This record gives sequence, structure tokens and C-alpha cells, in this order.
Amino acid sequence: MTNPLLAPWNTPFELPPFGAFTDDDVAPAFEQALTTARAQLKAIAENADVPTFANTIDALELMGEDMEKALAPFYLQAGVDSNPKRQELQRDFSPKLAAWGSEVMMNRDLFKRVETLWSQKDDLDLTEEQHRVLFLQRRNFLRAGAALEGADYDRLKDIKNRLAVIGTEFTQNLLADERDWFVQIGLEDLSGLPQFVQNSAQEAAKERGIDGYAITLSRSLIVPFLQYSDRRDLREKAYTAWVSRGANGGETDNREIALETLALRRERANLLGHDTFADFKLVTEMAQTPENVRELLMKVWEPAKAQALLDAAKLEDMMHADGVNGALEPWDWRYYSEKRRAVEHDLDEAALKPYLQLNNMIEAAFDCANRLFGLEFSSLPDVALHHEDARAWEVTRDGQHVAVFIGDYFARGGKRSGAWCSALRSQQKLKGNIRPHVINVCNFAKGDPALLSYDDARTLFHEFGHALHQMLSDVTYEMISGTSVPRDFVELPSQLYEHWLEVPEVLQKHATHFDTGEAMPAALLDKMLKAATYDQGFATVEYVASALVDLEFHNGPVPDDIMARQTEILDGLGMPHAIRMRHATPHFAHVFAGDGYSSAYYSYMWSEVMDADAFEAFEEAGGAFDPEMAKKLESQILSTGGSREAGDLYMSFRGKMPGVDALLKGRGLDKVA
Repeated sequence: MTNPLLAPWNTPFELPPFGAFTDDDVAPAFEQALTTARAQLKAIAENADVPTFANTIDALELMGEDMEKALAPFYLQAGVDSNPKRQELQRDFSPKLAAWGSEVMMNRDLFKRVETLWSQKDDLDLTEEQHRVLFLQRRNFLRAGAALEGADYDRLKDIKNRLAVIGTEFTQNLLADERDWFVQIGLEDLSGLPQFVQNSAQEAAKERGIDGYAITLSRSLIVPFLQYSDRRDLREKAYTAWVSRGANGGETDNREIALETLALRRERANLLGHDTFADFKLVTEMAQTPENVRELLMKVWEPAKAQALLDAAKLEDMMHADGVNGALEPWDWRYYSEKRRAVEHDLDEAALKPYLQLNNMIEAAFDCANRLFGLEFSSLPDVALHHEDARAWEVTRDGQHVAVFIGDYFARGGKRSGAWCSALRSQQKLKGNIRPHVINVCNFAKGDPALLSYDDARTLFHEFGHALHQMLSDVTYEMISGTSVPRDFVELPSQLYEHWLEVPEVLQKHATHFDTGEAMPAALLDKMLKAATYDQGFATVEYVASALVDLEFHNGPVPDDIMARQTEILDGLGMPHAIRMRHATPHFAHVFAGDGYSSAYYSYMWSEVMDADAFEAFEEAGGAFDPEMAKKLESQILSTGGSREAGDLYMSFRGKMPGVDALLKGRGLDKVA
């Protein structure tokens, strides 16, 4: 019988046939697909014909279709609904996939064909996009080590395999700590908690099969608990567990894994001719050098730290007025900051939440995409998806199919933390007009109805900005499709889209009370928008501290003790006592679960410099929904993928490169003494 993962998918829009395959089908499908891909690779690399763009570059793009079919649905399930079998498969696949990557990108015969094409590029009559793809493929081969010889060549293969294995271990250890920890609380422990937090805690307890209430390490539950709980002892207990993920000793401890990762990355960079891994990583990003990254981060760090220290003094005074002596601690910050916001801005987040219904915020994101880009969204209630909580929509424009969009919004055991966007199928034209299947994954607290914090709503808009980058992609080659851009450019569309949540008319229309249906009162809306930059000292410090630690880890010698080095870096920055890194090393999945954001966690801020400037372009033109600017945003950034250098794309859109001033203004840090 044909494996259901490899058979033709006679499903709506050729979506993966969830429900038709089981975990037991995945490994056989992978092995069969890998065998097919190896035969395809051999045919390309050993082709006796003279290298041409079609028989080499196009052939590489078309290779491995069965691998994508077998693995895309599996890795989605493994990320959002993990189980022991799926974790075992991930551990088994990691070294095999790393080895396969080396087979392709370190294949000397194939590299020679690419080099031949590169030497003849001016005579090949290539389109601009084809020239870009050839340039990127050649660069990828060089960065993969295809030009190495002898022991260096073999060692680099071993390094890649080992990094794949321990990256998977890091992820699974973190998931285990997040899944397994909870604290059961009773009625007497609910003091200060608004009803929405109580409801979320009740849902969390129900999911774990226990009575009463439970606090877990899901951000959408633990953050409001830290904001509102009057029980300082419970806040400390929950906070300590939250920041100790990956550092609890035993089998799930990530500290040695992180240290080994740094050592292997440094060795990899040295083999490829770079002094540090940061040098190696950043040369292909917009920033290009560690010095440019540090310069940006420090321009933001100093005013952010100054603001945070001013805020800390005020919060500590509030705490002392409550009769609590001693220093303000990290588990106190959110609690007293929430009280301060209620006083200074007459704003209580608990008063906002009834107006921020998940379904309405999804509709708000869709509505903005319709007004900006003419996209329409139709529910697909009958398609089979990976989980009962997931839902899907067909995206169309002028009656033409654009994409399938899937949303998986709720936190659950077995789902890795955070929020992300990925594509089950990417846009491309080489195999026909292939339209994408795009998914947003979040970890919002479940409820009836599900209510969001303002930060949750921003996360929803952020991830939908990534989704638009995928959905509106219009290129020929998948390798430059959608979000296949430099890491410090990829966050531009997502962070830019967050700005539309702050447009008053959007909230006036979509922020309606879950019980009464009434629109958010104008006074409350005004307070919320005016408080948008509240506590940005805290938010900026915890983020920039993480980015600087990431940079210094990868731009210096490998430390003997990774946690001591983290402390040394933070002490050198003068890190405020009551604020911790957003992601401490043992749970810094952005950096240690894979190479994606290693040396590049700064990317969010680099992109924020651009997104603040880009939204100003809309305001200067004719407002948030100016049609000409929307058309320009799509044509110059959202549809182009990685078909040109990121700086050139931004210059085409804006006409100039931005400075840091718009960012500081947007965060309310431009007037800090």
C-alpha cells in the first residue's frame, strides 16, 4: 500500500491528509522520501551534460518534494502536539537530516557545477531572480563548507550532525520543563486575581485532570498571575519556576548543551575562515558585523536602562508603602507596575480584556488585510486539520485563490511555548502556480470566550504580519519565497503589522464586550492607546539584555562556565536588579534550539527601526490605510521575498534608510534624561 504521506493528496487545496496517517507512517515515509531524494541528487551531481541553469539550479529546486510532503505535517504536529513517539522520531530524524543537508550542500561534484555556472553568469541570459538564486545557492555551498578539503571537510560534517542532535535535545528538555511544572492552588490563593485569570487557571487544572485551579508556565497564564496575585510567596514560586526552565538539574538541564553549542559553533566558524561565529553569521544579514549590532543595541540600552531605574524606584516605594521591606524583586515588578498603571493611567488591564475577544481580534487582522491588500477570508470548517482547536480559512483576492491560512491559537500540554508562523507549503511558480498553506501558532489561554491581553492581541497581529509575507509572496523560486529573507529583515512585516492594532478605528470596530456586545468606550480606548508606551523601560531592558548576551556569547571565546559568563555580561551592562533577561540561557530557544536566531536575537530591534519608520510613511502619505503606500508595501517588500538584497528592498519602499530616533520615540524613550 502507498504510504498516505507520499500518495497524491486528494484533499481540499491539497492540504496534508491529517487523520489519514498516523505516527507510525512517518518514519517509513521519511526513509522512502530520503531514498528518492538521494537518487535525484546523484542524477543532478553526476549528470554528464554540461551544467545549465535548468539541469542544475532548477533541478535542485525541484528535488526532494516527497521529503517536504512527509516532514512538513509531522514537524507541525511535533511542535504543537508533542508526544513520546513524535519526540523519538525527532531525535531519530535530526542527525539524518543534518547528514542529508551535508550530502547536498557539501557535494563536491554539485558544487563544481554551481561554480561553473557562476563563472559563466554574464553569458547565461539570466533573469534578475535567477541571478539572485544562483548567487545565493553558491554562497550557501561555500558557507556549508563545500570548498573544504580533508579533515576539515569531515570535521564540519560531524559538527553539523552534533548541533542538530543537541538542538533537538534542547527543545525537548525545555518542553518537558514547561509541560511538567504546575502548582495547584485553592480558593484561598485567588486573592487579587481577576475573573479571567481564575477562568484560565481553572481550564489549566481541568487539562491536567485535577480539581480547582492550576498555575502553569504558559506565558498567557503566568504573566497575568504575576500581575495580579496578592500572594507574594506564590508569585516568587511561580516566577522562580518560570525562569528556571532548562536549569533544574537532571536529564532536562540545558546548561551543558548550550555550552557545547557555543563551542561547536565557534569551531564551525573557524573552519570556514571566520574569527567568531558572530562574524560568520552576520555577514549575510543587513547588520553585517557584530560592531554594527552592538552599536544599535547600546543606543537603545542606555535610555531604556535609565527609564527602567526610574521606574524601579517608584515601584519599590509602592512596595514599601504596602509594608513589604527590602529590595524590589523580579516577581514584584509586574504586580506593582500593574498597580501603578491603574493609578497613573486610570487603566486596569482586567477592564480591557473583556473587549479583546480572540475571534474579534482575528477578524480585526483580516479586516486590515482586506483594506490594505484586498484579501478576503472564508472559513473552511470541514477540512481536516492537525488538532481540533485549529481552524482554517481560504484567502482570496478578486475571486482568485491566494492561500490557505490556518490558526492554532490555544496553549496546551505538548505544545512548545511562544508564537510562530510557518508554511506547510510555500509559494513558488517553478512547479506551476503553487499557492501557500500558512499557519500561525500561539499559546493563548483557553476560555469561553477566549479573551486576550493587549500584548496577546499584538502577538496575534505580529504573527499575522509574517503570514501576509508568506501569502502575498510572488516569486518563481521557493528558496527566496515569502519569509526567506535575512533574519534582521524578516521581522519587518510582522512588527509593522502590529501598528494597525493601534489604529483607533480598528479597535472601535472590533473591540467589543464579550457579554454586552458594546464597543470599547472611547475613554477606555483613549487610555489604552496613551498607555501604549507604559513600562517600556522594563520591556526594552529585558529584550536588549537577551540580545546582548546572545551577541557576546557568539563574539568571544567559549566560556568555561556559561552561566557565569551570562552574569558577567549582565553585570557589565549594569542590569537592573529587578529585571531579568527575557530568555535566560537554559531556555533561550531562539538561540540554542537551532541556528535561526543565534547571534541574531537583535533582529527584532533592527527590524523595529525599520517598522517605526515604515509606518511613519503611511502616516505621512494619507493615513494607516493609504492605498498607494499599501500597494508599495506589497510590491516592494511583501511579494518579493528574498529576490533582492534587503536594504535595496527597503530603499525601494521608503527611499531612505531609517535611524534609531523613530524607534526610541515609538517606545517612549526619546525624552529620558
